[in-house]
Formats: sequence, C-alpha cells, structure tokens
Amino acid sequence: MPFGAPFRGLVTANAPLWAGEAEAFRTYWDWPERNRESDLCWLARQCHKEFWGGGDAKRRGLFAAPLEDMSAAFEKIGRGVSRHRVLAMAAQLYQEFSHYCAFADAYDAIKTETDAGLDPWRLKDGSWPENDELSKLRARHREQYGEIGRRAHKLTEGGYCGLFREGMALKGRSAADDAIAAACTKVHADEFGHMLAGIADIAHEPLSADDWAVLSDLTTAQMRQRIHMRNAQFGYPLSEARILEILAGEIEPISFDYEQAARFLA
Repeated sequence: MPFGAPFRGLVTANAPLWAGEAEAFRTYWDWPERNRESDLCWLARQCHKEFWGGGDAKRRGLFAAPLEDMSAAFEKIGRGVSRHRVLAMAAQLYQEFSHYCAFADAYDAIKTETDAGLDPWRLKDGSWPENDELSKLRARHREQYGEIGRRAHKLTEGGYCGLFREGMALKGRSAADDAIAAACTKVHADEFGHMLAGIADIAHEPLSADDWAVLSDLTTAQMRQRIHMRNAQFGYPLSEARILEILAGEIEPISFDYEQAARFLA
C-alpha cells in the first residue's frame, strides 16, 4: 500500500524525536548514576503511567476506564450494547492491566525487603512535572484542535515503542536487566503492531494540506515534551546540552517500518 507524501512528511518530522526518546533509555542503562533505587523510581513511575496515565477525559486511567465501562454495559448486553463491544472492553482491560503487572513484576524482582512495595492507589499521585506538562499539552491540543488534536495524542502515545524496544535489549546482562527485559518484551509484543497500525492508519484520512501541517506541528510538540518527560522519569541521564542537540535534529532518525505498516493495514 502506498503512503503519500503528506504521511511521509509526518513520519520524517517525528522520526528524529522517536530516536531521541530511545536515546534517553539507552543512555540510562549504562549511566554511572544508575542503581537499584533509580531503577525502582523509574519503574514506579512507569507503573503510574500504565495504571493511571492516558485513560479518558475523566482521567480514570487505562485500567479503571474499561473496568467502569464494562460494569455500566453489563446489564445492556443484547439490549443496545453489542456483546462484541463488551468483549473488546474485556480484551482492553486484560491487556492494559497485564502491562501494569509486567512492570510491577519487574519492580518486585529488583526491590529488597527494605524497599517499599507498590500500591496502585498511592501511585495515583506518582506523576512528575514533565509528565504533567505533557498531559496538559495534549489536553490543550485536544481542546483547541478537536479531532486533529486527538489524532496527535494517539500518534505520539508510546513514542514508537522506544522504551519497550530498548528494554528488550537488556536480556542477559544482569538479574535486574533480565526483569526489565521481560516486562518490555511482554508489552512490546502487545503494543508494537497496534502502534504501527495506529500511526499508519492516518494515511487513509482525507486531510487537507493545512490539516497535515497542523498534525505535524502538534505531534512534534508532543514528542519534544515526551523527551523531557522520559529524561526526567529516568533521573536525567541526558544532559540539557544533548537534549538541545536532539531537538535541533542532531540524531539519526528512527527508520519507520513502512512494509510492516502496510501489512497491518492490508
């Protein structure tokens, strides 16, 4: 399936920023300041994102939202609510909760008896300023630009699976790295195809030249903030000077898999 010039331009604009987010992870893995405590910190923050992040306008979180929707739909199955719609809710609930469990399992594998355990209700307040700024930016884009803003949020969610892809490469280095690699492998298996198809699906949309330009502006703004968010999540392994270089395009872009994306949309 051909991808037109506007879509390829969108990918070209975002690919260096996908690479920048991935660089933050790679730098952290071998960073001299990395230790058990820093691993537990970023894992707890990732668990916050998996349990409470995203979600919907009511900020119910990725787990609570489908759970509440399923409960509300239960008595309406066959009476205005399709059983297949409820099945899709159940599948989403399982997948989202399994991602939280994967990173929580990695946390438990790394912590010692003296380290605090995870409590998802305490994690609700476990965000950090750069993550909050990303949430606010996306909310402004959705409010100001409607469907294009929602598209931009969807397209930047996951950052081309950089964390999961880079985390998988840790397998075999140490017990802690194996625990992280196992979590990232699980989530990557679930998310990469969805992410790729979600990005490529925009190629079908009948967007005007102005729409494509706005979408490019919004996604790159969100991805720039994602780099700051990830760098902070991992304790600032990238220097401010390096981040400025990345934002200026001084980095090898991620290579978008057009062939695999076409298979997902066939």
